[in-house]
Amino acid sequence: MQILIIHGPNLNLLGAREQGIYGKVSLQEIERDLAKLAKKEQVTLEFYQSNHEGEIVSKIQQAQRGCDGIVINPAAYTHTSVAIRDAIAAITIPVVEVHLSNIHAREDFRKESYVSPVARGVVFGFGPRSYQLGLLGLIKILKEGNHSNG
Repeated sequence: MQILIIHGPNLNLLGAREQGIYGKVSLQEIERDLAKLAKKEQVTLEFYQSNHEGEIVSKIQQAQRGCDGIVINPAAYTHTSVAIRDAIAAITIPVVEVHLSNIHAREDFRKESYVSPVARGVVFGFGPRSYQLGLLGLIKILKEGNHSNG
């Protein structure tokens, strides 16, 4: 089972940026913990981070060939990107959206996700564990064979 983990803009700064919201854990630490979990679950992960919307769209489209599913933290693009939403809607592999913070407890503009309606599931508010929960949920979806999004 091959799963793509996509990290959106500014997530490369985790551990240093807005620690009161995002904590002190770096993106590398999140990926290390996910790799350990993936090994235990006997799945293979590919990690991808970009600050550029079009690159994320292209990566989502490419994942259709060769990946079984995607865990994505679209970060700020969650609330702005119709292009990422449409890319997810266009593919047939399941996508799970994750966020470190509780987006509904933050600024009003962060309460709407363009991605959630086309994702198979959403996990947010558990800090770095959101990624782990999202990955476990996606693995369960894939094992059950229920792959449809939104």
